[in-house]
Amino acid sequence: MTGGLLMSGAVAALLATALPGQGTSPVLDDPPPDRIVIDVATVNGSGCPAGTAAVAVSPDNTAFTVTYSDYLAQAGGSSDPTAFRKNCQLNLIVHVPQGFTYAIASADYRGFLSLQPGASATQRASYYFQGSSNTVPKSHPFSGSYNDDWQATDSTDWAQLVWAPCGVLRNFNINTELRVNAGTANPDKVSFMTMDSTDGALSTVYHMAWKECPES
Repeated sequence: MTGGLLMSGAVAALLATALPGQGTSPVLDDPPPDRIVIDVATVNGSGCPAGTAAVAVSPDNTAFTVTYSDYLAQAGGSSDPTAFRKNCQLNLIVHVPQGFTYAIASADYRGFLSLQPGASATQRASYYFQGSSNTVPKSHPFSGSYNDDWQATDSTDWAQLVWAPCGVLRNFNINTELRVNAGTANPDKVSFMTMDSTDGALSTVYHMAWKECPES
């Protein structure tokens, strides 16, 4: 995926977890009306081969969505030994309206999970700006038996939001991972976890917060 994508303001939430908070401006009840432009610089990882991840922004500038079509980890049966872990890194260039900054308030992850008795799985994610260190990954474990849709939410208290630096353009990275462990399950049975969809219905949504930059 390359090229610019017009994104309504959802990217604000995404950038919330990477840099120290700045300024004392209040969080806005209404996001800025101007559109955000998001360039997808790179998409890399075993869970998102070229052309299998798409990004879109909500019309009201409050969220953006990433949809995957080939994000699946599995273990057991005749699974490839390396298939138990899949990951994806999105590197985004986010252009925001002048005078505003943003942060990631929360992220909703969804998919399908099929675990045999004795098997387990984990979804985790981390977010950081280019040039900064990774945040501590947030993990969500699951255990078998399980055969249903799954959902996990990463949320950040308002007081703990990390805002993008005002007046500086930095690439923002989202790293996600799916991991399946066969554990004590029957080795002939396959357990798997997806964050993908053949019909585009399963996706990841990042919710954003906005505030005005302090006047220089």
